[in-house]
Amino acid sequence: MRSPVGGQGPEVPGPRAPVPQVPLARVSPADLAAGGDDPYLTVLLVEDDDGDALLVEETLRDSGLAVRLTRARSLAEARRELSGEHGAPARCVLLDLHLPDAQGLDVVGQVLAESPRAAVVVLTGLAEEGVGLSAVAAGAQDYLIKGVFEPTVLARSVRYAVQRRQIEQAAMALEASRMRAQENARLERGLLPSPLLHGAGVQVVSRYEPSRSLGLLSGDFYDVVEAPDGTVHAVIGDVSGHGPDEAALGVCLRVAWRSFTLAGVTGTGVCELMQKVLVAERTGPEIFATVTTVELPPGMTKAKVVRAGHPPLLLREPAGVRLVETAVGPALGLLPDGRCHWREDHLDLPAAGGLALFTDGLFEGRVSADGRRLGEDGLLALAGRYTGRSAEEFVTAVISETRALSADHGGHSDDVALLHLEWNEQK
Repeated sequence: MRSPVGGQGPEVPGPRAPVPQVPLARVSPADLAAGGDDPYLTVLLVEDDDGDALLVEETLRDSGLAVRLTRARSLAEARRELSGEHGAPARCVLLDLHLPDAQGLDVVGQVLAESPRAAVVVLTGLAEEGVGLSAVAAGAQDYLIKGVFEPTVLARSVRYAVQRRQIEQAAMALEASRMRAQENARLERGLLPSPLLHGAGVQVVSRYEPSRSLGLLSGDFYDVVEAPDGTVHAVIGDVSGHGPDEAALGVCLRVAWRSFTLAGVTGTGVCELMQKVLVAERTGPEIFATVTTVELPPGMTKAKVVRAGHPPLLLREPAGVRLVETAVGPALGLLPDGRCHWREDHLDLPAAGGLALFTDGLFEGRVSADGRRLGEDGLLALAGRYTGRSAEEFVTAVISETRALSADHGGHSDDVALLHLEWNEQK
């Protein structure tokens, strides 16, 4: 049996009674504010030596620190206590590095792996101060030399260790949030590229509004390119689900569409190829994507439209706005290749006007206390109020108003993408 100071002092008498699992003192208002609802700071003492354990218990009692103390005699017992199966897990662990089933600095890492939120204060002997410093470098918040520290020193060490751990956790969460924001920004740039246009026949205005209620990107994407013959090709799509995998798949589909289109594949052929890409790249068989492609040839008299499970379009004319339903086939990824059939539809265009392509997040927001959604008819009525506005004003107003309508009823739960193509009378 080791002495309380790691072999430097008198021998400790025979085995003592285990440390009782009872509160040592009532908590102060400051402790309650820092520790949540439990009126005691939960502390786990991991120590196999009964004499050392008794000294720590008595020092804690004399410190006046309000704690609920539990003891473990081995790393295996400590893991059971830290798992929370016997109650709330400890917020601070007083840890001996010489246990029957584990030795050295590796014990610190194993305790932190079991309970990442717990603060760790390592207990060392007089001859092991260097080990204490190494333990702090390995992730512990502090170290104390057994038999030397005073009650006030122990109380201060426990308090500061808990506060340091909270600060470390907050810093790690902030860094993770920053990294996630950077990754989202990169994905957004991949989902929403700059139009590749050579002429001035079509003007493009686009907006993308991620769902801040979920804090995640979804797979909404769009793109516009102009072919050598002057035909303007546009796509808008929406991958089911939310998160980085769906956003990455949206980027993949958007890049694939641009590549296929520039290579001369258009109409239903591009849907067939995009489906192959989706099936090859998706993370699960339940993932699908809705897509609309539009071709605006030189002269702008007719548009060729292919819809794969996607919402209709808004056609803006001098006289007003109308919702355009064209032929629609299955969403990409819902059916096997041999059973998928899409059809090209043609839409007569006014001499001057605009087409608005959008994802379903634009009209699926709840707009009443009973859960009613805006819907396509509600979107049409709202869009009709901005008939005479410029494309920029129209896009901004439609998104802003749909957001405002749902703000008091849970907000938008989905991302919103809106792509507006406008042309003037050809000369």
